Amino acid sequence: MVQWTRDEKRTFLRQRIEARLATLLMESKEYSQALSLLNGLIKEVRRLDDKLLLVDIDLLESKLHFSLRNLPKAKAALTAARTAANAIYVPPAQQGAIDLQSGILHAEEKDYKTAYSYFFEAFESFNALEDPKAVFSLKYMLLCKIMVSQADDVAGIISSKAGLQYLGPDLDAMKAVADAHSKRSLKLFETALRDYKAQLEEDPIVHRHLSSLYDTLLEQNLCRLIEPFSRVEIAHIAELIELPIDHVERKMSQMILDKKFAGTLDQGAGCLVIFDDPKTDAIYPATLETISNVGKVVDSLFSRSAKIMA
Repeated sequence: MVQWTRDEKRTFLRQRIEARLATLLMESKEYSQALSLLNGLIKEVRRLDDKLLLVDIDLLESKLHFSLRNLPKAKAALTAARTAANAIYVPPAQQGAIDLQSGILHAEEKDYKTAYSYFFEAFESFNALEDPKAVFSLKYMLLCKIMVSQADDVAGIISSKAGLQYLGPDLDAMKAVADAHSKRSLKLFETALRDYKAQLEEDPIVHRHLSSLYDTLLEQNLCRLIEPFSRVEIAHIAELIELPIDHVERKMSQMILDKKFAGTLDQGAGCLVIFDDPKTDAIYPATLETISNVGKVVDSLFSRSAKIMA
């Protein structure tokens, strides 16, 4: 089709078909091809000043850079899309897509409150149009609530008038995760991930945030369990937390290296030895401060003597 539009010299139609081709390439995960196609297309469209198409292309470029984990370029492309959108009337569906992408980028930077407001705007746009993307916006809204430890609000949002329209596996999955987070239960968390694999693990955005949430929950639970002990069997901790021994051992070794607690793993005896937190000696910082002050006095005296000699 692109070749036909070139032969027929239909420039505007060719640009739209090439933009569609770049979208299909992104969906089939051929990111480098899609980017090389867009680079030439952006220059051409900017020269013609077709703002509506430019918004589409900049938004697509932002999604591509995000997929390639290049956040600075993804944000720059989104800013360009917003700038172009401010100069013209943008259809609600397109505005919703911009807000959705804004929310995704803010969530990636752990700014979940701002991300929630963008997802809410996107949800309102898609909901008014009865667009299927509304359920994804709602799902990401619930994710933001869970990530800022407001999991109790999830049930209220789902049971609201807007939420009831989209009841289904996506919302059930987020409700299960919220319940697990409220109860600080790793077992419930793993059950939710297993039961709703398609909705949680196969959605790259949700999966990325939930994996960091799982790590945080696991660390909190482990720290709480080992707190009373000075020496404890790894098997006992694994039994208490209801996780496989090798998984618990691997996580504890990582926590020791990250200095989450002071201790060592005695793998021969299958034990974790916990050390008391070493008390910092106050004499060293005080000595450094004294030396620094003496240095300032010497410098001051030197500058005064230089003035007298002059």
